[in-house]
Amino acid sequence: MERAELTIRVQRTTDEVTLGLAGEIDMLTAVRLSAVVNEALAEPPPRIVLDLAGVTFCDSQGLGTLVVLSRKASHAQSLLMLTNVGEFLIRVLDITGLRSALMIRNEQSAS
Repeated sequence: MERAELTIRVQRTTDEVTLGLAGEIDMLTAVRLSAVVNEALAEPPPRIVLDLAGVTFCDSQGLGTLVVLSRKASHAQSLLMLTNVGEFLIRVLDITGLRSALMIRNEQSAS
């Protein structure tokens, strides 16, 4: 069985940290995602954007991690926002009732 991979590309501006994610968010990679977000929260920007365009899979551990990170950001006076969320993940968030717990901004138009 292949080990899950998650690459994280970090871009920082004065008012935003964008994390471009590619791969899988699961029990093996969620710890790394948490570490990178916690590092960004050391000096909290107004916004942390998780660009999920390259995410191919997200398990329950990944979902839980996104909610926990959103709360941590909120406590740090920062806003965690998800963008380019794929249809599969939107469906999972709807089914689990977690969509309302996360800030989602998708640029792609609904067709």
